[in-house]
Amino acid sequence: MTTALKRHDAASFRRLTAGARRFVEPALDDEQSARLQGLFGRPLGADEAVRLIVDDVRRRGDIALRDWTRRIDGVEVEHLHAGPAEMAHAWSITDLELRAALTTAAARIRGFHALQRDTAVRGTGALGLRPVPLRRAGCYVPGGRAAYPSTVLMNVIPAQVAGVDSVIVATPPGPDGRAHPAVLAAAQLLGVAEVAVMGGAQAIAALAYGTESVRAVDTIVGPGNLFVTLAKRAVFGSVGIDGLAGPSEVIVVASEGADPRMVAADLVSQLEHDPLAWAVCVTDSAELAGRVEEAFVPAAESAVRHGIIAAAAGRHGMTVVCADLEEALALVDDFAPEHLELQGAAAEALASRVRTAGAIFVGEDSPVPMGDYIAGPNHTLPTGGAARFKGPLSV
Repeated sequence: MTTALKRHDAASFRRLTAGARRFVEPALDDEQSARLQGLFGRPLGADEAVRLIVDDVRRRGDIALRDWTRRIDGVEVEHLHAGPAEMAHAWSITDLELRAALTTAAARIRGFHALQRDTAVRGTGALGLRPVPLRRAGCYVPGGRAAYPSTVLMNVIPAQVAGVDSVIVATPPGPDGRAHPAVLAAAQLLGVAEVAVMGGAQAIAALAYGTESVRAVDTIVGPGNLFVTLAKRAVFGSVGIDGLAGPSEVIVVASEGADPRMVAADLVSQLEHDPLAWAVCVTDSAELAGRVEEAFVPAAESAVRHGIIAAAAGRHGMTVVCADLEEALALVDDFAPEHLELQGAAAEALASRVRTAGAIFVGEDSPVPMGDYIAGPNHTLPTGGAARFKGPLSV
């Protein structure tokens, strides 16, 4: 499979993305379709499958929750909640460097989000508007065979800063039927009292409607796969949600002086997330676009996840050459990217003029992974053009 960036001008890029910047349920591949048919005994789409699971958990509670976990994840979960001893043990066996990294990240995230807390009562006379925290929040943390302790920090800390009464983390079981130790360690660090070992659409339903073992929440936050996202859409109205997460995306606006190797590396780092991810370099220089395209190929082909990068680049990896930086900014605001990087001599000047982006990274020394893990702002960001009307997960 050839790994290369496609070249567009502003007009062709607008045509390509017109109508595409919204949440759209992606088509299932043959393997996914066959899996659903095996689970349900007939052909059906992802949304119908999710709604059947959600309704079953709403009606049958823990029995359905365990049943779907067994059928989908192939594991028996002995205990639906991780106990205090298990969480303490997970922290005790966590590598000291990871402990230090989690502790540092948690402090930075908490410090940034504390600036967002608003307790002031606003109004005149007998009329007032009083901010009040939610009573209970559910934080979904993807997992199973991988671990995302950073997502524990990003989801839980805003709720704690806001003063939410209780927080429950839901995370899928691994092959041993238990939550990943790194997720438990992060929860232990934050003092989370409830970690439910459940994942997928069945977990979202349990959080929304409650079961014998899981008390219902007022809002659900956190990323997940297509089935988790569709389940959040299905339960919205019964509970609040943070949004509908789509594939990861980045636009890099590269002005004069931008290092093409740095730009290419940042494009690769987004495309490796998902075959449907977006990675776009927008520039006012055809010569710089060419150098980015040249640097991209060896960077992509030497990456561990080359196959995913190649598939994503074939769909949504590109350079866009604009007449000037004004046109580049207009394209950015129309696209409303999850992540926006500004590199080159004009980076600082452009930063304050951007209207629609989930997070903005200014300069070549501000890569997206810094925001994903350690800088402090939240990494749960709007995708699919939703940055036009909403921002990151916040207090």
